[in-house]
Amino acid sequence: MATVTVTDDNFESAVLQATGPVLVDFWAEWCGPCKQIAPALEQIAEEYSGQVTIAKVNIEDSPTTPSRYGVRGIPTLMLFKGGQMASMKVGAMPKQKILEWLNETGVNPA
Repeated sequence: MATVTVTDDNFESAVLQATGPVLVDFWAEWCGPCKQIAPALEQIAEEYSGQVTIAKVNIEDSPTTPSRYGVRGIPTLMLFKGGQMASMKVGAMPKQKILEWLNETGVNPA
């Protein structure tokens, strides 16, 4: 499954009410580091489909949700489990670091 586009309008249903863990990428079109990590997030979405959902929130198009969660810099990655934010990382990371972080938080990509 590819990444999922999430907006202010569907954040609650797509992320907070999701049955499994959701990794939310807060990003913007003009953000270089956001573009750097996009391919890694797409790969994780494909490789770990069914284990974790990768959701992308464009902060320009949907400013309410990032401000609600205190997003100050992008890219910001937040992991939601059971409707709650479980962990957060700010800044670009290589794919392996994202996978290690998911593993540390109890999402076990095999």
